[in-house]
Amino acid sequence: MRSRPVLVYDADCGFGSSSVGLAERLLHPRCTTTPWQSADLDALGVTQERAEHEALWVTPTGTVYGGSQTVAKLLLSARGAWPVLGALLMLPPVRWVAHLVYRWVANNRSRLPGSTAACSPRPPRPADRTH
Repeated sequence: MRSRPVLVYDADCGFGSSSVGLAERLLHPRCTTTPWQSADLDALGVTQERAEHEALWVTPTGTVYGGSQTVAKLLLSARGAWPVLGALLMLPPVRWVAHLVYRWVANNRSRLPGSTAACSPRPPRPADRTH
């Protein structure tokens, strides 16, 4: 069993990589960061499709959080006053607003500073399409 949580992110997206780098410098979180592209996703209990869709927080016991809850968990693991903000992000209705903001950012990350072509939304795979 892992002793630290794992933050899984998309290293191909410059915006995501820059965001994780900034978080590491500012927050000094108590976690391991790993791009999904080089992670053992099976061992983490995560699918590639989910890792492509959102940043993930995997606890040492294997619980997986995604999106805005990943941001909240990251803040909760930080040093200083950051955990207060993380706790707020876990509470309704702040949690609901944080989810909407996270989805907007994730859906528009190709337009944000530091983005790369890999940040663009991926087209659905043939198996993902509904008929």
